[in-house]
Amino acid sequence: MLTGWFLWLILFWVVTMVALLAIGGFFMFRKFLKRLPKEDGKSELDWQDYYLQKTRHLWPDDLKLLLEELVSPVPELFRDIARQKIAGKIGELAYQEKAKEITREHVIRGYILATPKRDHKFLIKKLEHLNIDRTPYQHLF
Repeated sequence: MLTGWFLWLILFWVVTMVALLAIGGFFMFRKFLKRLPKEDGKSELDWQDYYLQKTRHLWPDDLKLLLEELVSPVPELFRDIARQKIAGKIGELAYQEKAKEITREHVIRGYILATPKRDHKFLIKKLEHLNIDRTPYQHLF
């Protein structure tokens, strides 16, 4: 029978591994749910990719740089995913409005709508840092 410090080491390792597997499983399950098709036969990620492809040619270079600046507070590990999600929402807005070109207003509205509510305080700080007036978009918060 195990006794002493080795027993505690084994117990600590078991608890740590179970916790890490649970955390990883949670994030994998979330990604799995986003890949499941909805009623229309397409998943959230399929629609996001669709809007990105349909509006790729509508992006001016200065707004691409603005998007990069807006996602800069996101940790580098998640920045690509955040950029795609925000760009997908911006593309959706522009596509639904049949816009000829993506405007600064599309970028800001898409940024607000694509950002989770729990992160809006960081979003507001970033908008203030860039001297962007948020009063026209207050209804989106």
